[in-house]
Amino acid sequence: MAKPRSRVCLQDGLKLDINRLARRGFIRFNARSGLRGIAWNHSYWGKVASGVIEADMSEPDKEGWLTIQIGDFFQRISLVSQPRHFGGQQWFFVCPVRHCKTTVLWKPPGASRFCSRQTWDRQVAYHSQFQDHVGRAHLGKERIKSRLIADLDLDEWDFPPKPKWMRWRTYQRYERLFDSYEESLDRGLLSLKRDRSAASSPRLRVGRIVRLQNGS
Repeated sequence: MAKPRSRVCLQDGLKLDINRLARRGFIRFNARSGLRGIAWNHSYWGKVASGVIEADMSEPDKEGWLTIQIGDFFQRISLVSQPRHFGGQQWFFVCPVRHCKTTVLWKPPGASRFCSRQTWDRQVAYHSQFQDHVGRAHLGKERIKSRLIADLDLDEWDFPPKPKWMRWRTYQRYERLFDSYEESLDRGLLSLKRDRSAASSPRLRVGRIVRLQNGS
């Protein structure tokens, strides 16, 4: 019988977030964007990939496109827009497999192209699914810092200041979430100390009893 396929970590691959690309100036909604250099960084390994992207979103009533090239890898991705309830347009990637609209595409390790999360299904798992509660708390703090850090030095800030483009309500939500991760880590540390104390005390008492019995 064949062995079950082990899942790979989604965040160890590459990610395209259409709204984040626009916020950082890689693409422009309702306009054409020339070639832009782009890089992906991993919190542990550093830079893992770099390439160039180009996009045409100049006609919201028609299908647009985005191309990405990383070395010999090349992919063209269709883009579509739809009206928002409160005005304006929201742009989406079109998944090349499921043909569904999505704002985020993933290229997991070993994959041949960017697709929606639903396409990879159970072949992948999020990083948090490989972690215990302490690991998830550390990971959550790292994610929040990466969202807020902008051009600041990551090592100089425990909790970075609000980026200019972010709403105060969103920033305060991140702050509350960051504090909850800190509290979770504090509880985990106290629990670990109690466990170590409980585990060491009985062994010491038993050791004394054994030595006394042997000495009698």
